[in-house]
Amino acid sequence: MSAAVHSTEEIEKLRDLVKDIDYCMLTTVDEGCLRSRPMSINGHIEANGDLWFFTYASSHKVIEVDQQDQVNVSFSDPSQQRYVSMSGKAEIVRDRSKMQDLWKPELKAWFPQELDEPDIALLKINVSQAEYWDAPAGWVAKTVGFAKALATGEKAQSGENAKINLQ
Repeated sequence: MSAAVHSTEEIEKLRDLVKDIDYCMLTTVDEGCLRSRPMSINGHIEANGDLWFFTYASSHKVIEVDQQDQVNVSFSDPSQQRYVSMSGKAEIVRDRSKMQDLWKPELKAWFPQELDEPDIALLKINVSQAEYWDAPAGWVAKTVGFAKALATGEKAQSGENAKINLQ
């Protein structure tokens, strides 16, 4: 069942679902077409659900965001049967203090000069809507559930699903 909710508990659940997923897909609009690319939030999600990505300010995704700021970020962990979709508005941020707060040594692979990269910036996603699907049961439990659904003719239970309005 899906239900629209907005509570600290639901946002915390959302944060827990994605905090260990290293990469997500950031989708922007480019001349009317959707474009997605892998990005990493480096395990950091704000208490209100907002997301931050390090980027180069001159990258094509930033140009796309300047033209159309609505984006989607999707997370997937098939091994745990966890899926999250987050939508909101993106903005470029050049706050040096925030960059220092969010910096992790592994980012040096993409930004060799670290915070001294001349074009480094943050892409902030002000998340307004989210939806998740979470079926944490193991493979055996899922198989038994599907077999039971086939035998009884009833719909298989697919786990927890919720829509969250963060505005």
